Amino acid sequence: MVRETNRYFKFDWITILLFFCLVGFGWVNILSASHTGTVVDYFDISQPFGKQIIFIAISVVLIVIILAIDAKFYERFASIIYVISMLSLVGLFIFGKNVNGATSWYGFGSFTIQPSEFAKAATALAVAKFVSDLNTNLHTFKDQLKVCAIIFTPAVLVLLQNDTGSTIVYGSFFFVLYREGLPKYYLNILVSLISIAIISLKFGPIVTSVIAVIVAVLVHVFNKKKLRIHYLLLILVAAIAVSFSIKLFYNNVLQPHQKDRISLWLNLEKDPIKLHRMKKTFAYNLNESEKAIGAGGLWGKGFMQGTRTTGKFVPEQHTDYIFSTVGEEWGFLGSSMVVITFVLLLLRILHLAELQKSQFSRIYGYSVAAIVFIHFLINIGMVMGLIPTIGIPLPMFSFGGSGLLSFTILIFIFVKLDSNRINEW
Repeated sequence: MVRETNRYFKFDWITILLFFCLVGFGWVNILSASHTGTVVDYFDISQPFGKQIIFIAISVVLIVIILAIDAKFYERFASIIYVISMLSLVGLFIFGKNVNGATSWYGFGSFTIQPSEFAKAATALAVAKFVSDLNTNLHTFKDQLKVCAIIFTPAVLVLLQNDTGSTIVYGSFFFVLYREGLPKYYLNILVSLISIAIISLKFGPIVTSVIAVIVAVLVHVFNKKKLRIHYLLLILVAAIAVSFSIKLFYNNVLQPHQKDRISLWLNLEKDPIKLHRMKKTFAYNLNESEKAIGAGGLWGKGFMQGTRTTGKFVPEQHTDYIFSTVGEEWGFLGSSMVVITFVLLLLRILHLAELQKSQFSRIYGYSVAAIVFIHFLINIGMVMGLIPTIGIPLPMFSFGGSGLLSFTILIFIFVKLDSNRINEW
């Protein structure tokens, strides 16, 4: 009886502990960033910290339910879960609520739910289900198209709802596919396109074309596996065509606020009047965030002692800019501990993913790590001004019910899949 009881508690408690450390410390910083007086009612649901307590409680209930369900359920019903999730995204075009220019929420009184957050877990299950199928071969173009369709369907639906940040996250799945045998030239193409786009916007298509020619010559001369000349010329022509097309895409496709954010990041604007306006509007959050982080120094100013945090200098600080609260009140050491905790969680998930005996579980584990990593990388980079401002929350840390619940589902499905491996030994 004791042995039978113990098998139900054989979960990876390191992952669980790291998860709750991030959730708990995140709530502490949400409290600091959103409280409005000297007396704090922790259960005041009119305040973000009060709502977050409710979301945390719901997350605990979700964890119990997820861990109680048989692990095989998630693989068996992965396709159905994915279809339901896609229908929830389509429904936003009819019943969706517009918040800050994005039609990404269903409204229920004072509460809202964002189905694009939950679609990430559904897509991870669907990708794992498809790729782990015995008939799937990622070296064939047909299967590559099918898996791309699985990934791009939610990405396009989210993009049409004007939620660029969530759309970018779906790019993380290509790291998973690369691990599972997708030819590496796809990754090379992706990196090359991003590099060409940045260089073209910063220095213009002529300079980019010259650089492309130089790189092509160097690759041909020093690469041991010589490319045929016509392949090399085709790649070169494609690179030059992309470099000239980027400016057209930038000017005619991107929204004004998207162009302004990229322009500020790459310092493209030459008109001082327009630059001042852009800094006043789009760079204000970033400037205040950087000031808050810098003000924290080594040790920080202490819990609820951050002058820029308590003074509400950073708009939406309890959501996308929550890391600036950590920087001001807990200093470099506190910020480092948050970063280290995220890194430990990612490494733990990757380690467990490699231990899986089931390909489905391994692929899903890598998907979890990739999604958390992209969120973490973009959010921290955005707050510190290293990448353009993109509306992506810090996982398990930022305020938001949909975000917390979706990452709870995402991570604890993997915890359950991993426990199935443990209990089979």
